[in-house]
Amino acid sequence: MRVASDVGGTFTDLVYCDFDAETGKAGEIKIAKAHTTPPNFEDGVLNAVEKAGINPAEIDFFAHGSTVVINALTERKGVKTGLLTTAGFRDVLEIARGNRPDLFNLAFQKPAPFVERHLRREVQERTCYQGQVETPADLSGLAATLDYFKKEGVEAIAICFLHAYLNPANEQAVADEIKNLWPDVSVIASHEISREWREYERTNTTVLSAYVHPIAETYIQRLENKLADKGFGGSLYMMQSNGGISTASAAKKNPITMVESGPASGIHAAACLGEITGHKNLIVLDIGGTTAKCTLIEDGHVRVSTNYYIEKDHKSPGYPIQTPVSEIVEIGNGGGSIAWLDAGGKMHVGPHSAGARPGPAAYGQGGDKPTTTDANLVLGRIDPKSFVGGDLEPDWTALENAFAPLCEGLGASQEEVARGVIRIANANMVNALRLVSVNKGYDPRDFALIAFGGGGAMHAVALADELNIPHVIVPVNSSVFSAWGMLMTDLRRDYIRTAPMAFDDDHAALIADRFSALMQEATSEFAEDEADGTSLIFTPYVDARYVGQEHTVKIPVAYTADGSVDTLRSLAAFHETYEREFTYRLDLSVEIVNLHLVASKPVAKANPVARPVTGAKIEDVILHTRSVDFDEHGLHEATIYDGLRLETGMELSGPAVIQEPSVTLVVPPAHTACVDAYGNYHIHAEPAGKGE
Repeated sequence: MRVASDVGGTFTDLVYCDFDAETGKAGEIKIAKAHTTPPNFEDGVLNAVEKAGINPAEIDFFAHGSTVVINALTERKGVKTGLLTTAGFRDVLEIARGNRPDLFNLAFQKPAPFVERHLRREVQERTCYQGQVETPADLSGLAATLDYFKKEGVEAIAICFLHAYLNPANEQAVADEIKNLWPDVSVIASHEISREWREYERTNTTVLSAYVHPIAETYIQRLENKLADKGFGGSLYMMQSNGGISTASAAKKNPITMVESGPASGIHAAACLGEITGHKNLIVLDIGGTTAKCTLIEDGHVRVSTNYYIEKDHKSPGYPIQTPVSEIVEIGNGGGSIAWLDAGGKMHVGPHSAGARPGPAAYGQGGDKPTTTDANLVLGRIDPKSFVGGDLEPDWTALENAFAPLCEGLGASQEEVARGVIRIANANMVNALRLVSVNKGYDPRDFALIAFGGGGAMHAVALADELNIPHVIVPVNSSVFSAWGMLMTDLRRDYIRTAPMAFDDDHAALIADRFSALMQEATSEFAEDEADGTSLIFTPYVDARYVGQEHTVKIPVAYTADGSVDTLRSLAAFHETYEREFTYRLDLSVEIVNLHLVASKPVAKANPVARPVTGAKIEDVILHTRSVDFDEHGLHEATIYDGLRLETGMELSGPAVIQEPSVTLVVPPAHTACVDAYGNYHIHAEPAGKGE
């Protein structure tokens, strides 16, 4: 049996299936959902396993994605951390960059460092820019520094020395001495996390990794222990932000790789489904309980970058994390996003969320603020009889009380306010979708929109209409789509090394040698990490730029038949990619900044299984009709369909709503929905003049 779980802000999703190792075929994919249980997230995972009726002793493969790392960072619930850095570089975190998104704000303040100044200590050492150790690390004052850290309650220590990305010898010496003097403290050195240049970004990444290290390590250990107590004896893997999985032991060593594990698995799942359904150009939208995430997939390729930030917005430069992350844009708009009025009486939706506890007002768990989910319930889009999969009766009194202040402040009815909530939430999500498409030079009309998560199907068609996207795909089991993606991923590690050099024929042999060394390193590390280093697949990339410029683009490195680097084809790809990104190309030499090797080990996939066809008619799966508000399309008596009984080839026209226990797909008038062989929904706008 193969199982995957994804811990979200509101629900913990579980997907599972039987798997025949001999034939490589998966059985029917089944799902379960349970409430997320902060701060003991592993309890929600076990609750979902129990709800599914799975015996943990029968599980061979368990993949897990969690919000524990990102939550610890954004909620400032990591541990007190100390920083050891090169003499003279104590204030790198404070100096940061000169970026000021809020340019004309005279009261602008940089984000506060995660390590206070009195916990940032210097070490006499120096490695030059070419990687030679000019001054070995002076360990004589280390004992006194550690005594001070103990006195201040430090639980984790980050080490980041100048140019350690080239030669980590001094960092290793200090880390080894700390482990001798203070074996119980958590120690993270920058070379274990990032081998890229840029001192501030590398230092901040090391600090944030140390900050969450004890939290993540404890969480993974608790999950392992509780699963073992239930009889689980299989392999536990953790979802990473780069779209791959790692062993639990590797995740404990480098927890920052899990910072965006949930969104990454959803993006990878979208790419897999696009391959299956023949849609390689996709705009991806994941609407959960707390946030909405989106990205763009071109020709089946998921972009992975180390240019990632948390808490970055129009007023704050945020905090950089130099770890491979699938490129996403994330906004605070989900099913639990709270609607509120500002001092001027203007309504906003998000970024604050009701979360898992207390949740939307209609949950009846103490929530007293109206949310997007509450608005959809008011407008008839969500069936009260199947609210939260039929497990919960809406608390109408709490819902009305939550909307009352907004109704009074705006002088509008509950329905009018609810319609406004949906419009604002949709506008926020459209802006995010534009950031990954129009703003980067892509025409949304050339893509299909694939929407998933608990709220994806609810909003997808309206968003596609706004952007003129012609085709919408709502996957089967879309509310747990990210969890399914974990069953479709491979073991993966990214090896990135800053190595400035000209990208030309004279350096082709050196480039090949550098990649060969990285391949040997990857093979060795996979073997050490209880993941067989054989059968690895290597994909080399470079981050390159024109000489004299700052910004790079990532391109795959082409090889000739004899195994040499094909600079001609590689440079042609560079010029083409650069022009697409920045709208021009130059007649200048090209230089490499970073070498990037992706090492992956294939894992047997739980591919979707075609649904059986009984010959039922579309009329047989109609549940009833009810009044539904379709916003600009008006109020209509909509036909309600049972999504679990819809079969391959069935087609229906709006106004309609397709209901599953955890998914509600709104099909407005003048739109058609059909079901493919795997149970995915495909929605198109009908030609002009047809429909309403």
